[in-house]
Amino acid sequence: MSNPKSDYRCGFVSLAGRSNVGKSTLLNAMVGEKLSIVTHKTQTTRFRQTGIKTSDTAQIIFIDTPGLHRAGGRGLNRAMNRTALRTLSEGDLVLFVVESFRWTAEDEDLLAHLRESDVPVIVAANKIDLVKPREELLPQIKALAARMDFREIVPVSATRQTNLPELEKVLIKWLPKSPPMYPEDQRTDRDAQFLASEFIREQMLLRLQQELPYGLQVGIERFDDEAKILHIGAVLWVDRAAHKSIVIGRGGSMLKGIGSAARAVLEEHFGKQVNLKLWVKVRPSWSDNSADLQRFGYDS
Repeated sequence: MSNPKSDYRCGFVSLAGRSNVGKSTLLNAMVGEKLSIVTHKTQTTRFRQTGIKTSDTAQIIFIDTPGLHRAGGRGLNRAMNRTALRTLSEGDLVLFVVESFRWTAEDEDLLAHLRESDVPVIVAANKIDLVKPREELLPQIKALAARMDFREIVPVSATRQTNLPELEKVLIKWLPKSPPMYPEDQRTDRDAQFLASEFIREQMLLRLQQELPYGLQVGIERFDDEAKILHIGAVLWVDRAAHKSIVIGRGGSMLKGIGSAARAVLEEHFGKQVNLKLWVKVRPSWSDNSADLQRFGYDS
């Protein structure tokens, strides 16, 4: 009789896809915990993020990355594209997330990189809940299969968590046999301060104007975790002086709204009361300055 542990599988799965295709929503759903922030705005995901799913038979380490995009004028955009492409070769598998009913030039760009890679590619054809009528799904999946010799294609809905157990089984099948790399209760290798900064930035993205969020960055200045209360002080950086007043709002209304919403998310995640203090500061053109990008953790 074989030892069950000898059949254990563990490995890295790189999530790849264009902006707004649902990678972060899928990661959160697969792991069962909010780790990557999600908004309707493009380029919400800026950093490499991990999510760890451990079961009795396998440990899947998902790597979420910025969505690949063509608009690469600013240093920030180029740094995010480099992070996305570099991660393709880091995993044991690539999980290529696409919309099951839509194919774009940016999907084609990423596919060209995947064709040059030796890493096996599994496709998650996401947002199948939006395919109407449902009979249209099969020909769309067939058209997708004709684009490349993918290992497997799994239709899913990340928002409705449709077919995710089947996707998990497929990923496990293609992972190498290996003992787990992380403790079974660990969900990410990112620290609490990083998660706090991302949860705050998420609330900024949800509340501010369409163009403004791309010049925003959050820096944690204070993080004191006491027994019953967590004290967090954060700076909301903007890249133009004119944007500071927008983030603060009339009478501080916008900043108060961001703080209140962020505090609720932080308290839910950390399971305790959070004392959150926010300040808004200007760092001109930080998103196109290599030193500032390094300082904020991009492309490092």
